[in-house]
Amino acid sequence: MTAAERSDRFIVQTRGKRTPRGLDVVHEMPGVKFTVVAGSEKDVRSSKAVKNFAPDIEIQLSEPEVNAEAPAFDASDYEGQPGDFLQWDKADLNVPAAHEVTEGEGTRVAVIDSGVLETHPDLAGPLNPNLSRNFTDDGGDHNPVGGDDHGTHVAGIVAADNGAGLGVNGTAPKTDLVDCRVFSDEAGASFADILAAVVYSANVGADVANLSLGAYPVPRQANGQFYGKVLNSTMTYANKEGTLLVIAAGNDSADLQHDGNVISLPNEGAQALSVAATGPIGYGWDADGDGEISDVDAPPESPAFYTNYGTNAVTLGAPGGDADLGAIGTGVPWFNDLVFNTVFSYVDTDGDGEPDTQVPDYGWKAGTSMAAPNVAGAAALVKSANPNYNANQVESALKQAADVPSGYDKAYYGSGYLNIVDAL
Repeated sequence: MTAAERSDRFIVQTRGKRTPRGLDVVHEMPGVKFTVVAGSEKDVRSSKAVKNFAPDIEIQLSEPEVNAEAPAFDASDYEGQPGDFLQWDKADLNVPAAHEVTEGEGTRVAVIDSGVLETHPDLAGPLNPNLSRNFTDDGGDHNPVGGDDHGTHVAGIVAADNGAGLGVNGTAPKTDLVDCRVFSDEAGASFADILAAVVYSANVGADVANLSLGAYPVPRQANGQFYGKVLNSTMTYANKEGTLLVIAAGNDSADLQHDGNVISLPNEGAQALSVAATGPIGYGWDADGDGEISDVDAPPESPAFYTNYGTNAVTLGAPGGDADLGAIGTGVPWFNDLVFNTVFSYVDTDGDGEPDTQVPDYGWKAGTSMAAPNVAGAAALVKSANPNYNANQVESALKQAADVPSGYDKAYYGSGYLNIVDAL
C-alpha cells in the first residue's frame, strides 16, 4: 500500500474536551482524545482547541499483481458446484473440525475495508446491514462503490455461509458481520476514516476487527511520530473495549524488522495482531512436473512470495495464497494456489457501455489481505467457544496453539502458523 498526505483534512489532538471551532468535524471518535476535521491548515493552526495535528493520509490499496490475472465464476454459472474443493485454505486449517465445536455463534466481526456486497448469496446471512456503515464522504451506503470487490472477498473468508450448500465456506459463518467501508472506488481510503471505523467497531461491541489494509513505508520522524501516537491511542482503546485488531502485514516483500527508520501502519501499532501470508504451489495442478496433481511443490504453510515479514513485526502466519509466476499464461490452473471466495463483477446491464451493476461471483485473490481474515475468523471461533475471554486472551490462545513449521524462518510466522483446532 502507498500513502500520500491530504491538504483538506487533519487529525487533531484537542486540549481537554474542547471542540475545534471554525472547522468542520468529520469524526469525533468518542473514547480517544483525537478528532478529525476538514478545513485549511491555517484554520487548524489558529484554533486554540488544537494541541497538535497532522494532515490526514490518503491510502491506496495495492494487491499482488497476480490478482489481476485470476479468473472468476459468475454465481449463476457456479450453481451446483460447492466451492469446498477449491478452498485449500479451509482444508489446511481443518475448519470442518473446528465447526464441530462452534461456527462463531454469539460473536461479532467488523470488516474495515472497501465494502461488502450485501446481495451476495453467501454473505446476505451473516451481514448485519443495520450496523454496517460508510465512513467515507462519498455519500453512498456501506456497499462497495464501483468494481472494488476486495472487501467482499475478505468478508467471505471470515464468514461466508456456503449459500445453502452451493457456495463457499467462511471460517465463522455464524458470526455477526459488520461492514465498515473506508474505501471509495479508486479514490483510496483516509487514515482518519480507518481510525474512526476502529473506534466504531469497538463501540458496537465487535469482538474482532479485520483490517486488510495499510500504509508503508511511513517515516518514524515528524508526522510519523504523531500518526503512531494517534494509532496507538485508538488501538489501545479498541483492545480495552474487547476488540481484537487483526491486521495484514503487507505485500511489499519487506523485512519489517530491519527496514530502517520507517514503520508500517497500522500493523505495527499497539496491540496489532499482524498476519503474514502463506500458500501452496501446485494445488490441483502438476507444479513439480511429476505427472501427479494430488501433491504440491510447496505446502500451504510455506511463505508467499510477496509477504512482509519480521520476527517481532509479525504475530502469526496464515493462508493468503501464493503463485508460481512462471506458470501464468501457460494454460495450467496456477490460480488454484490463491484463496478462493466471494467476489463480484461490475458489468454493463443497460447497454450504454458503462458498468452499472455488481453481479455476485466467486473467485481467487492472494495477499496478506486474505491471510488476516483467516485469522479474524479463527479469533471469532475462539471467542465463541470462550465467551469470557478478552481480546488479549483470544490472541494468546491463537499464539499458544501456533507453531513455526519445520524448516522455515520464524520471521515469517511470529508465534507460528495458524492452528484453529488447537486454539479451540
